[in-house]
Amino acid sequence: MKNLNIIDRSSECEEMSAPSFFAGRGAPASDRSDRLPPPPKNGLAPSLELRRIQLYCGMVLLDFAILVTAFYAVSAIYLGSFDDLGRLRSGMLTAYGILPLYVILAMYNGTYSRRALTNWQNSALRALAALFVSAALLIFLAFFLKSNAEFSRVVFATGLVVSSSLIVAIRILASRLIIRSWGPSPINKLVILAGGPDFTLPFAFHVHAERHGLRPDIEDPVSLNRLGQYLRNMDEVIVSCGEADRAAWSEVLKGTGIHGEVTHQLSREIGAMGVVHHDNVGVSALKVSARQLGLRARAIKRLFDLVVAGAALLILSPLLMLTALLIKLEDGGPVLFIQRRVGRGNQFFDILKFRSMREGDIDGTRSAAKDDDRITRVGRFIRRTSIDEMPQLINVLKGEMSMVGPRPHALGSKVGSKLFWQVDRKYWQRHGLRPGITGLAQVRGHRGATETESHLTERLLSDLEYVEGWSLWRDLHILIWTARVLKHDRAF
Repeated sequence: MKNLNIIDRSSECEEMSAPSFFAGRGAPASDRSDRLPPPPKNGLAPSLELRRIQLYCGMVLLDFAILVTAFYAVSAIYLGSFDDLGRLRSGMLTAYGILPLYVILAMYNGTYSRRALTNWQNSALRALAALFVSAALLIFLAFFLKSNAEFSRVVFATGLVVSSSLIVAIRILASRLIIRSWGPSPINKLVILAGGPDFTLPFAFHVHAERHGLRPDIEDPVSLNRLGQYLRNMDEVIVSCGEADRAAWSEVLKGTGIHGEVTHQLSREIGAMGVVHHDNVGVSALKVSARQLGLRARAIKRLFDLVVAGAALLILSPLLMLTALLIKLEDGGPVLFIQRRVGRGNQFFDILKFRSMREGDIDGTRSAAKDDDRITRVGRFIRRTSIDEMPQLINVLKGEMSMVGPRPHALGSKVGSKLFWQVDRKYWQRHGLRPGITGLAQVRGHRGATETESHLTERLLSDLEYVEGWSLWRDLHILIWTARVLKHDRAF
């Protein structure tokens, strides 16, 4: 790494040559100061804050122009006149009514923000939310003011559709132009390598603290001034330092007035999510876990489970009774197979399945094979068609399982000679939600025996993806796609 790496924001992570005033050989800070590269006079890079403000203003003006133009054009086309202001009054009143409401809501919900500059999906979603809430508020106000008769429904609806489409199109174009000019981030970031792990952050500036004479010394105003010159025009700074210097760098960064970070490998090792300060006892702690779903999401998911499981039991009851009868007639054994599995919060529960084998494996230490001699004739059919899983609808109604979630495993499940949790330390993280009758891993084809560690890893990655990104729409999608894998070549 050079004394200073500058990532060109106009291309894909391409390294540019360092400015001439950083051409020193990197003499230690303890050497004579005239051997150090002089600090940058105007910062490592020009400030992007003013340019961001200009872009925000430009986006506001564009939104103004889109709304006025869209409603004017729709009114003119619908009413058949482009210059009769009296006839165009309805459409223009709608635009003038929506404009102030839209701008206020857009300012409030982050339509004009750093993230919105380069993420058109985020910007468009927030802009559309502000637009349609503004339209709803306008209808509400017009109703109480008894002026809704002055609005044309056709112009109102069509104007919203046209302006929405233009707003999305403008944001797609703007984000691509900004990314092409600045890179994927519209901010200046500086990484100071000060004795901690060396790393290269794409689209950021990097300096070695020792080579450039940067020290976190609050007793030396000259050192602080030198550091301040490097931080000029930066929006974020990340310091990679050793444990002994962490407190000193933190203290110095607090006085910079910019977003500052100090690397801490422990937080990564334990997966810390944030810091919690218990001021009443003078103790701070790293937050390492959280409830996966909020109260509203849990209520929606549980209601969804009850409705779907209840309806499925009612509709499938003839098939369930027939399956139970066939199992009983074949060998006179029990209809259900009950096995202890690991559920939400790593708690045990008893899963219900139709018995498909002559002898049950309570611990699950032996996975079913394709030509397993334990499987009965009826069992082979119900396993291949996933009918053996249907009693788990009762587990769903009892609250032990969900319709969709990570599949629960038996305690003794192994890959070769290793238990599942011995293969990957993240295994237990999949139990943040109720286990499911089906799941994201299953619809992706990851089911059946886990013959290799990669089989388990693929399932685990899908399970963790589901746990971290739950939504009701994903549950619906998974249930629909489950129909495609009910009969599967690995279901034996």
